[in-house]
Amino acid sequence: MKLVVFVAAVLSLTGVVTRSLGQQISREELIFLTPDWKGERFPDGRPKVPDAILKRMKRVTQEEAWAVLKGEKYRYQFAGDWQTINPDSVLVGRALTATFMPGRPDVHRVTDDKGHTKDGRVKSQNAWPIDMLVKGDVYVVDQFGMHEDGPTIGDNLGNSIYAKTGNGIVYEGAVRDVAGLKEIGGFTSYFRSYHPSHHNPEGDLNTTLVGINRPTRIGRVMVMPGDIVLGRDGGVCFIPPHLAEKVVKTSEIIRLRDMFGHLRLREQKYTPGQIDSRWSDDIEKDFSQWLNAHVNELPVPKEQIQDYLKTRTW
Repeated sequence: MKLVVFVAAVLSLTGVVTRSLGQQISREELIFLTPDWKGERFPDGRPKVPDAILKRMKRVTQEEAWAVLKGEKYRYQFAGDWQTINPDSVLVGRALTATFMPGRPDVHRVTDDKGHTKDGRVKSQNAWPIDMLVKGDVYVVDQFGMHEDGPTIGDNLGNSIYAKTGNGIVYEGAVRDVAGLKEIGGFTSYFRSYHPSHHNPEGDLNTTLVGINRPTRIGRVMVMPGDIVLGRDGGVCFIPPHLAEKVVKTSEIIRLRDMFGHLRLREQKYTPGQIDSRWSDDIEKDFSQWLNAHVNELPVPKEQIQDYLKTRTW
């Protein structure tokens, strides 16, 4: 009996035992691969960072997020050099991942058969992950940089994605119908290229879906399901869920210190050298008093400022 349990556990961790839906990671394996997340999860095991953190993440800059992640030894979390839709907006949400590979008839055939017969899927493979999206998700796709005859997303699926999530996409490949995608008001998205063609044209099977909510690769980043996507200023950062709150809190402290420092420089109370270097005890005390005096006016939640002040000795 112990041997049976042991074998089942090994098979589960290697992905041989999976959920009933093809290509999707098992709940047990996803929990195993995200061990530092201790909070709420979706039924499939994907980490569910709270909506309140997502809302506060919208003000975080790439530099602030990158500095925190680098300090935590996460050095490969940023991907740049994108084409964008709504480049002046900020994309924030929980990653739901999909991975495609170059088409292979035998794998594609059995995948289709299982999806249509056992799993009850009636659409083509490129729609399967989209059916799983929920509000607050970002659809993150490794389409292996496919360009001509590569796009799996156009304005029809784009509208479906936006209706389900309120967000756009991060897409390692080409999209089509860019004019139509731009008409979707909040479809802030990052993609590698544009081409008017469509994947898997008749007689040319060139893409096969091999993974849903599994680890995937975007640029030089390993993206995990449930990572927090921060897309802004032409780049995308993927923040491990257990570090999302630290990124937000660090950003808020930096924002407040910058506001205070700029104000005091305009007032000529301190010199640039004093503000740019490690603050003296007198400046730190002045900062704490300023926070207390303006707690209801600052662009950081009042309760977060109060929590910050509790940890200070001034």
